[in-house]
Amino acid sequence: MSEVLARVREVAAEMKIDTAGARLQDLRIHDMRRTLGSWQAATGASLVVIGKSLGHKDLASTAIYSRLNLDPVCDSMQTATRAMLAAGGLLQKAEVIPIKKSVNNA
Repeated sequence: MSEVLARVREVAAEMKIDTAGARLQDLRIHDMRRTLGSWQAATGASLVVIGKSLGHKDLASTAIYSRLNLDPVCDSMQTATRAMLAAGGLLQKAEVIPIKKSVNNA
């Protein structure tokens, strides 16, 4: 077992995390860095933030993580498409109906 894996298991034990089913055979510090970057991308961090946290000198090194978080891309495309359709008069705007506040007699 590598030193890094041994340390991870030690920290997990201190945190009362069961690692019995983890099936980790080998773990390197680079694996942990990539996992951090992957989770940052999956939770919506920008490439600039990911690159800074991983110590990358150029954005090209961080670009690998851009493929992991496609939700912002889809959201951006949907927003732009809606804006284009609305500008062209092809998308109806929703009618907003005010909700009356109920008077509580209690």
